[in-house]
Amino acid sequence: MARNTNLKLKSTSEKKIFMENSHKIARHNAKFARKEVSYKMKINEFGDLLHHEFVSTRNGFQRNYREHARSGSTYLEPAHINDTDLPHHMDWRTKGAVTPVKNQGQCGSCWAFSTTGSLEGQHFRKTNMLVSLSEQNLVDCSASFGNNGCNGGLMDNAFRYVKENGGIDTEASYPYNGTEGTCRFRRGGVGATDSGFVDIESGNERKLRKAVSTVGPISVAIDASHESFQFYSEGVYSEPDCDSQQLDHGVLVVGYGKQDGLPYWLVKNSWGTTWGDEGYVYMRRNYDNMCGIATQASYPLV
Repeated sequence: MARNTNLKLKSTSEKKIFMENSHKIARHNAKFARKEVSYKMKINEFGDLLHHEFVSTRNGFQRNYREHARSGSTYLEPAHINDTDLPHHMDWRTKGAVTPVKNQGQCGSCWAFSTTGSLEGQHFRKTNMLVSLSEQNLVDCSASFGNNGCNGGLMDNAFRYVKENGGIDTEASYPYNGTEGTCRFRRGGVGATDSGFVDIESGNERKLRKAVSTVGPISVAIDASHESFQFYSEGVYSEPDCDSQQLDHGVLVVGYGKQDGLPYWLVKNSWGTTWGDEGYVYMRRNYDNMCGIATQASYPLV
């Protein structure tokens, strides 16, 4: 459903970009009406940005992730649960394990939001309490673990920081401001901790589904470098030009299912609720690891 945007177009160039984006979206949605594509697009608060401007401020998963050896425990499937035993549909939001959609602003901190999302889920499963955790804590304090604040990071690095630091503060005690600053971690503000993390076999969507079903929300990285993702609105997102290795955006898988016969992953983004389907995207599942959703999947041990 289309939403009004709060864009205030100042310059002639912004108006030109906005009109060009609007035309692209209209052409795409005409294809959707003819059932040639499986998802719709809409103009949103990013409508006056050139695509490269958008990517540079909103996507912050380190592209050189392959230079970092995966160092977590290897995911072992529960031996007593067969694939046929898994539910056909899963949505951790309905079970109380997912905080409301957040907004990273003009800071490449998606990795921090993906980290807190999976840690919030695991903390909930252990304590039955949903506590919003501090992305700002990770942005400001985890540089020595290989993260670069608003210039990108890796979820696994953040899990290591939380373990070695003895916890992560709550959002309430260390609120988000969207810029990188001095570390202000307070031991008294800790909301959760982890004892390590688990890496799911790269590219294996079957194992990812089992983990989402039996473990909880899972941190993943995707290729979100396309205009189709920038303006995604609803339906099952499928992008033929998506790359399964060139990943640039950290997000959170909170469920899976089928929509109009198409298998999907239910993915929580960190671009606010006006983006996508109230802040979420339904991404094509079992489609050759589309956009690399299963390439770098992991979760913390709590």
